[in-house]
Amino acid sequence: MNMSDDTSKPTTADRVAAALEAQASLLDATYRAPFWLPGAHIQTIVPALFSRLPSPAYRRERWDTPDGDFIEVDWVDGKNAGPNAPLFVLFHGLEGGSSSHYARSLAAAAHARGWHAAIPHFRSCSGPLNLLPRFYHLADSAEVDWVLKRFAARHAGPLVVAGVSLGGNVLLHWLAQRREDAAIVTAAAAISAPLDVHAGGEMLAQGFGMIYTRSFLKTLKVKALQKLEQYPGLFDSEAVLASRTMYEFDNVVTAPLHGFRNAHDYWTRATTRPMLGEIVVPTLVLNARNDPFLPGHALPARHEVSAAVELDQPEHGGHVGFMTGPFPGRSDWLSQRVFAYLSPFVSHG
Repeated sequence: MNMSDDTSKPTTADRVAAALEAQASLLDATYRAPFWLPGAHIQTIVPALFSRLPSPAYRRERWDTPDGDFIEVDWVDGKNAGPNAPLFVLFHGLEGGSSSHYARSLAAAAHARGWHAAIPHFRSCSGPLNLLPRFYHLADSAEVDWVLKRFAARHAGPLVVAGVSLGGNVLLHWLAQRREDAAIVTAAAAISAPLDVHAGGEMLAQGFGMIYTRSFLKTLKVKALQKLEQYPGLFDSEAVLASRTMYEFDNVVTAPLHGFRNAHDYWTRATTRPMLGEIVVPTLVLNARNDPFLPGHALPARHEVSAAVELDQPEHGGHVGFMTGPFPGRSDWLSQRVFAYLSPFVSHG
C-alpha cells in the first residue's frame, strides 16, 4: 500500500482550515449597517431599488432541458481570463434574474477577479415563458443538479456556486442531498436563503411583509395566467387571482404543479434548516438576523450544521441588502464577503 498518496492529499478539513486562514486577510467579514439605513425594510429596499451598479455585458445561451423545456444562461467572461479560470455560477432569487442588483454586483466582481460568471435562469425568469406545465420552486434540486453537471462537463477550471434567497435554498437542498457527489463544485455560498419556509412565510403574510408578497404575486399571477393559456384547466384561474399570500398561491399553483400534495407539504419539504448537517462541500450560509423574510429565531446554531458549513449571521443587513458607506451607499460588501469565502478554496483546492 502506498501511504504517500494518503498523506499528501489534502482532506476537506485541511482545505477548510487553509481557506478560513486565508479569508482573515481578505476581509473584515463583520457587516455593519450605516446609520442612515436604520431598519430591516430600509436595508432591504434601498439596495434593491437604488444601488448604483454596473451593467455587465452578458451573452446569452439557451439550453434545452432533459425533459424537453429550456432555460437561458447569461455569461460574463472574466477580465483577461483563460479557459481554466474559475467559473462562478449564481442561482437567483424568486422572480429574479441576471438583472437583479445582487446578480449584477456579483457578476461584476467575478469579472474583475478574472473569473468567468454564469447566471442560469429558473424556468420562466429570463423573459419568454417556458414550455412545460411547470415553473420553479424552493426545492428544485434536480434542476440545479443537471445545470451544475453541465457546467462541470464543459468547464476545465474550478467551479464555485452561490445562490440568493430562493436560489440559495435550492442550492442548499442540492448540497445536502448529493453530499459527496456535490464535490463537482469546490465551494458554495447561500445568501439570505429562507431556511425555514414556514417561519418565513408567516412573516411575509402579515404587516409590512405583505408589501413584498404583493410585489412577488404581481408577476407570478401574470405567469400563471399565461401558463393557463398554454394548458387550459391546469389550475383554477379564479383561485390564482384571489391569492393574497404566498401560501395561497403555492397551494393553487406551485405545489400541485411540482408534485407536492399542498402548500404545507411543499413548504415542509422545501425547508433546508434540518438538512444543513448533511453538507460536505465547504459552504457559507449568510443570513442577516433582521431579514424581513425570515425571523432571527429560525436561524440555525453551530451545532445544527456540518463542519463544512460556515454560518454568518450579522445583526443587520436585511434581505440581500448589506449596503455600506455614507449616503448614497456602496453595494459591494456582499460580493466581497462571498468572494473572500470562495477564493481561498479555489487557491487551495
